[in-house]
Amino acid sequence: MALARAGVDVTINARDAGALEATAKAIRDAAGVRVTAVAADIGTREGQRLVLAACPNPNILVTNNGGPPFRDFRQLDREALFAGLAMNMVTPIELIAATIDGMIERRFGRIVNITSLSVKMPVAGLDLSSGARAGLTAFVAGVARTVAQHNVTINNLLPGFFDTDRMRAGLAATARMQGRPEAELAAERVEEIPARRFGDPAELGEACAFLCSAQAGYITGQNLLIDGGRFPGAF
Repeated sequence: MALARAGVDVTINARDAGALEATAKAIRDAAGVRVTAVAADIGTREGQRLVLAACPNPNILVTNNGGPPFRDFRQLDREALFAGLAMNMVTPIELIAATIDGMIERRFGRIVNITSLSVKMPVAGLDLSSGARAGLTAFVAGVARTVAQHNVTINNLLPGFFDTDRMRAGLAATARMQGRPEAELAAERVEEIPARRFGDPAELGEACAFLCSAQAGYITGQNLLIDGGRFPGAF
């Protein structure tokens, strides 16, 4: 939505075709740009083929994918480990590799990977997600320096707690497991955030859109925390 309101034609992807089309319509109605919706699993070769067929020469690439479920690391067999790496490390790298040369040729490219606060503050039970996203972060750190001379940047956004359906569903599931009110759990989580609130998804979108702008051309290889001050470090 933030990119569209800045005048960018967008191609969006999700696995749920109904939700995807509703989102596409909302963006078209709000911004009046061309919106192409591709229902597919971006973590598969076929899904990537469909998305890249719909948008073969993007100037902007924002990678984001679902992650492995909450699970104790002892429960992760080899198959689950590789699946988690494919979701949150391999897939973004494949998309970058498929699109970056065109950006170099056109001398404009903006790549933003949506990773997580867990890259800096690993969460027990989300070890695979944290590890895969940290691996992606290290991988693109080197790549970013090799393409900066061509006006192609690669950065990562590290969101903390945002008020989304997914976060609310997670709170509800935890509340059921613990036999506690969801509101009580939400209040406890808010208390951990110096800003004393959850993030508005629009704030994440606007930060991402800035990193994709011409004005952000001197920012590359960076990890932007957007977490209301939750991470307690200076660096």
